[in-house]
Amino acid sequence: MRKKVTLKQLARELNLSISTVSKSLKNDPEISQKTIIRVHELADFYNYKPNALAVSLKSNKTKTIGIILPEILNHFFAKVLYGIEQEASEKGYKIVTCITNESYKKEVEYVEMLNYSSVDGFIVSLSQETQVLNKFEHFKELKRDNVPIVMFDRVTEEIECDKVIVDDKQASKTAVQYLIDTGCKKIAVITTIGDLSVAKLRLEGAREAIGANDQASLIELLVKDSIIDLAVKNSNNNEQEIEQFLKDNDIDAVLGLDETAAAITINMSNKLGYKIPEDISVIGFTDGLLSKHSYPKLTTVSQHAENLGARAAQILVDQLDNFVENYKTKTEVVKTSLILRDSTH
Repeated sequence: MRKKVTLKQLARELNLSISTVSKSLKNDPEISQKTIIRVHELADFYNYKPNALAVSLKSNKTKTIGIILPEILNHFFAKVLYGIEQEASEKGYKIVTCITNESYKKEVEYVEMLNYSSVDGFIVSLSQETQVLNKFEHFKELKRDNVPIVMFDRVTEEIECDKVIVDDKQASKTAVQYLIDTGCKKIAVITTIGDLSVAKLRLEGAREAIGANDQASLIELLVKDSIIDLAVKNSNNNEQEIEQFLKDNDIDAVLGLDETAAAITINMSNKLGYKIPEDISVIGFTDGLLSKHSYPKLTTVSQHAENLGARAAQILVDQLDNFVENYKTKTEVVKTSLILRDSTH
């Protein structure tokens, strides 16, 4: 492998100034065509690439975006990341992705690391522990440094920044109303993510839908994760709790506020001998792999994750590429769709 050469070495070997070599590589009309050809030939011979750090220092931009996700095994976040990467790449940006595994401490560390690495901006979905602890100083520091941030899905009003969210409340109301319209009267709401902002909005929507209809009732099960280590999910405990809930309550429908809760509900219903949807109709959130491969296939609220990610990237890149004095932050709401499958009538 040839040793990596610098602009200075090219200039020395060609007996030209560094400025002339730099301009030649950019095909500057000030430089003669003969010199440009000489410079390009030697640069190609050495496979010369501009020093990324030097370029970023000169332009004060790295063309890199820091992405912070709470988890990656979740199909929703994987699709969001795909949408972000596609859009960022198309606009000439690279991404650096960090996974917090729902840890506040890791989130703080990754924000500091990426900011020290001089990413141009951040796209963030908050960790569960950050939302539970309600601690956002690490993002407030970014704002004080005028680092652009776009939050998506899991957001907070504590930080004034652009946000891209799903219409969680309305989506939940629509789902519950569908259950009511198909004859369900005793509806349960089950979630394993009750501490998250998205779950609270979904629960609020379900309550409003029931409140507007005197023919149906609502019962709630919020399965709690241990606050000691939110990164470790005890699925066995979740299954046992949901199974017992189904045994103890006479219900004919379940809205799972997350895909896991809905999938476990289907599994436990099958185990207990309930027929779906004849005995219990089930709707979940996030049109992921669990929804498509459960038995029966799960009716679900699609959050259009890929589009959401692309939109978050568009907003950030637009802010980075087009500086605006006294920039006004905005919140965009992505509409959901109810995808009907075999778990409902």
